[in-house]
This record gives sequence, structure tokens and C-alpha cells, in this order.
Amino acid sequence: MGGGLRSSPPYGRKAWRVVWGALLVVSGCTVGPDYKGPPVIAEGSHSFVRGAHAQAVPGRMEQRWWVALKDPELDRLEQAALAANADLDVARARLRESRAQLRAQQADLRPNTGTSAFYLHTHGGTEALGSGLLGGASARGGLGSDLDLSTVGFDATWELDLFGAQRRAVESAAANAQARQADLADAQVSLTADVAAAYISLRDVQHRAALAQASADLQARELDLTRRRQEGGTASTLDVERLDTQVEQTRADLVPLRGQIDQQLDRLAILTGHVPGELDADLAPAGPVPLPPERVAVGDPASLIRRRPDIRAAERQIAARNALIGQHMADYFPKVELLGNIGFVSTDVGQLLNGNSFVAVAAPVLQWKPFDFGRTRAAVDQARAGRGEALAQYRSAVLKALDDAETSLSRYGTQQEDVLVLQRVMASADHAARLQRQRYDGGTATLIDTLDTERQRVSAEQALAQAEAGLTQDYVALQKSLGLGWECCDSGQVPNL
Repeated sequence: MGGGLRSSPPYGRKAWRVVWGALLVVSGCTVGPDYKGPPVIAEGSHSFVRGAHAQAVPGRMEQRWWVALKDPELDRLEQAALAANADLDVARARLRESRAQLRAQQADLRPNTGTSAFYLHTHGGTEALGSGLLGGASARGGLGSDLDLSTVGFDATWELDLFGAQRRAVESAAANAQARQADLADAQVSLTADVAAAYISLRDVQHRAALAQASADLQARELDLTRRRQEGGTASTLDVERLDTQVEQTRADLVPLRGQIDQQLDRLAILTGHVPGELDADLAPAGPVPLPPERVAVGDPASLIRRRPDIRAAERQIAARNALIGQHMADYFPKVELLGNIGFVSTDVGQLLNGNSFVAVAAPVLQWKPFDFGRTRAAVDQARAGRGEALAQYRSAVLKALDDAETSLSRYGTQQEDVLVLQRVMASADHAARLQRQRYDGGTATLIDTLDTERQRVSAEQALAQAEAGLTQDYVALQKSLGLGWECCDSGQVPNL
């Protein structure tokens, strides 16, 4: 009752070998421009000319640049931020997404496979239906009778990448993944600089608040002495009012400083992945402002271009856009898809897996759209324009990076000079305060003059502390401009394809 048919390929083995050989030869063709690398922009540039001005020297640049500040608390905060910062988690997720897209494009180079099975029962008019499904084989029953048909099999489709469309898609996806990897590195550069800047600001404000409190205390003592002199008739009411105004002004200056301390504490908490206020117990006690090393190693413009992650991300975007041109140019040419199926077909489910029910089918399918009314040309033109945009963005990124480095070096050098000047002012104020105390101890100077000299010394110390904090902040900005702070963290590697 049941039965099946065996299908044979329409060509002999030799014919199939010729066909496969021709397809393999043609499949080696990849249309579109090959990527030759980014344009040369800073060729012939000299080393950073302001390096000597900033006491910068050639040498190996440390990725963990904050270690040179020799502050264990800052080291701990940097490691915490790199491990738990939310923005880094976003960049890592985007990198994982791009890698998954790359794997999906690579999978498109391979066949799509699947299995299928179905059972068909018809009643009436089954002779023609059965003849069509079974290729002329007699179905069970005659005209008007029932038909049972069972089939199970394995099928596959494979689009031959004759002109490299899929290979260009893989090339573009790989470049995009590499760009996302560079974006993660750039986020690490920004994060390490932001943590250091917030920490330095915290220590700076804490120090300035302590000095302001010391100045207010001195002014209060001076005010108290002036009031006593007023009671004795040796000071005027104007003197008292003037000093009282100074005391209140200094106390008023303390209020925003305390607010800035809370602001920097909360900022550090967010950067390190904590809830605002969670770091107060550890960081509220004041600490010194870390100072940069005496000499800083910098490279040259060429090494800067190779190192900065934002430039590498821009360069990878050129490669990705370049590959899209070839991907769209492949649409000018035919596409060939191979369809295949092997399985069993029978009108008797009991005989379904019988050897006589085996059937194999293979067929190439040719698709070609020679007349698409300019759609392919428009897509190619759009891809070329996208590559032009990426080239312009790369050039902009390089020039901005060079300007950033030069400006940071200049500011760092200028701030060094400012610190040296204020150090001399501080030394002079210290010397004056010591001499005034000696005169007071010897009975040749009044207490109020001594307190006034001490207040001037505190003011000089405040100016020096602020300048030293600015120097360290400029050091942080310099390290960021040099593109340092990311190689300390393994972001994983995406292969160049």
C-alpha cells in the first residue's frame, strides 16, 4: 500500500565537480575598495615644543599615571571606579553587543540548516494532488479517495558569497566592534581623570576650609583685642566695625566651602559606583593635596595618535564605512543561493523510514536585479558619503587631540611657574611672621600687629595651596590629553579581519 520514491541529482558527479569548481573560483572575488589605513595628518610634526617649558621629558609613560601622585586613597578610589562605574558598564555592554553582531555576520557566511516534518491527509481529488507531491507516484486510493502523506527531513540553504557582500559585512562589523572597544578605553581614560579631579578638588577645598577657619580664628582674636583697646580708649569704633566685618566675611566664606566638600564627596561616590554619602566616613577627614612628580614623560604627536582611544575609534569608523561600500556594490551582481533537502517521504507512515522512501533534492537559485531604478547606486553613493564623513571626523579628532595636548602642556608649565612664585611669597610671609613673633616675644611689637602678620601668612598659604591644587589638576588634564589610563584594564581584543 505504502511506497516511496528515490530522487537522483539531475547532473552526474563530474558535472557537479565542474559547477563547484567554478563557484569556488568566482567566490574569491570581493568587490569594493580595500581599506588602506587612515590618512596621514600629523606627518612631519615636531615633538611637543612646550614640553621643556613644562619640565616634560621623553620616556615611557605610565598608564596608571595616578600612582605617581603617591596617594593610597586615590589609588583605592581609581580601582573602585574602574570596577564599578555605571558609565563603564554601559560601554562594556555596547562592546558585548557589537561582538555579538560580529558573530552574527560571521555566521551568515555559513549555511542555514533546519529540520522539518509534516503529515498531510486529504479527502477527495487526491489523485492529482498525490501525483504532484510524489512526482507522479501513485497515491493510496483513487479519485475521490483519501490521501495520507508523511515526510521528515533535513534542509539547508546557503547563499554563496560570490562577490564578497557578506565578507564586507563581516569586515564592517569587526571594525565597529573595534571602535566600541576603543570607546570603552576612552571611557576609562575620562573616568580615571574625573576621579582624580574630584579627589584633588575635595582635598583642596578641605585644605582651604581649614585655612579659612584658621584665618577666622585669628581675626576673632584680633577683634577681641581691638574691642578691649576701644574700652581703654586706644581704638575707635570704626576699627572694631572694620574687623567685625572681616570676621563675618571670612565665616561666610566657609559656608560655600563646606557645600563644595559635600558636592565632591557625592561626586566621588557616584564615580565609584556608590550611593551619595556612602564615602563620607572615609573621606571626610581632611588630607593633603597630592602633588605631581617634578618631571613628566610625554611622547610625540605620532605616538599620541596611536595611543588615544578616541582617535582609534574614529579610525575604525573609517574602516567600517569603507567596507559598507563594497557590501552595497555587490548588489550590482547576481546572487546564488543553494537549496538542499534530504529526508524521507511516504504515503504510509509505517514505511516512512524505509530506505526506499529516501529522497534528496539540491537546487541552485539565481537572483539578479539588473533594473532597480538606481537603488543600488544610491546605496553605494550613501556609503561613500559615510566614508567621507568618517574621514573628516578622524581628521577633526586628530587635530583636536594635538591641540588638547599642546594646551595642556602649556597650562601645566605656566602653573608650575605660578607655584614657584607663590612658594617664594610663602617663604617671605613665613619669615615675616617669625620675625614679628620674635619682636612680640621681646616686647617690641603688639599682639594685634603679630596677629595681623600671621593672618597675612595664612592668606599666602591659602594662595599657594590653591595654586598647588591647580598644578595637580593640570597634571591630570595633561595625562588625559595624552590618552593614558586605559591599558591598565583588559577590555578584550577584537581581531582585525
